[in-house]
Amino acid sequence: MPPFQRFVDDHGPAVHGFLVASVGQHDADDCWQETFISALRAYPTLQHDGNLRGWVLTIAHRKAIDSHRSRQRRPVPSETVPEIPVEVPDPLQGEPALWKLVDGLPPKQQAAVQHRFVEDLGYGDIAKLLSCSEAAARRSVHEGVKKLRETWA
Repeated sequence: MPPFQRFVDDHGPAVHGFLVASVGQHDADDCWQETFISALRAYPTLQHDGNLRGWVLTIAHRKAIDSHRSRQRRPVPSETVPEIPVEVPDPLQGEPALWKLVDGLPPKQQAAVQHRFVEDLGYGDIAKLLSCSEAAARRSVHEGVKKLRETWA
């Protein structure tokens, strides 16, 4: 087996040309890099060095397919953003019976659950608001949710 750097020097331009033709100039550099990272991981365990170009082009082909698939999931840029009103449901209106149960929790658990699930605060922020440690804030949320599960069922 040749040293990996020589392998990259020998086959890198051919792989890049293949990727430019497959995914376009914009994505070719990223795919090239991903191809050679994958090749580097597998290179030490490679048994035969008979067709290294074919092997690395197969990896490049798979990376090109991954690029095409991921392109379908990317947002499409738009000149204008449509004005569509979005109704954000009030979590307190969603399940009145559930929120009555939340009101019945001990004060610290009630506040912790509301901060976590209504205001979507992290445990560090909840700890500051409740003047306690982050671990205590996590425990208050946990115990509150546990009581809610027991009484809701």
